[in-house]
Amino acid sequence: MMDWMFGNYGMGYGGGMGFFMIFIWILIILGIIMLIKNLMGGNKHDFGKPGPAGESAEEILKKRYARGEISEEEFLKMKNNLH
Repeated sequence: MMDWMFGNYGMGYGGGMGFFMIFIWILIILGIIMLIKNLMGGNKHDFGKPGPAGESAEEILKKRYARGEISEEEFLKMKNNLH
């Protein structure tokens, strides 16, 4: 019955067209998510500011040096990179 309207392609999605439409919808949804995230300020990178735990990057670096996780040379290099 529907062959006369859509040929042998079912509801008009022939030759991989269904996968293409799914891909397009995924891109649209990701675009909306990124737009909302940007409007809410989700892409701010304040490396010198306190993070969720209340510690700045420099405070974390000082603690790692005090625990002996990094050498003095690494500490100074990383500290210079922060400024």
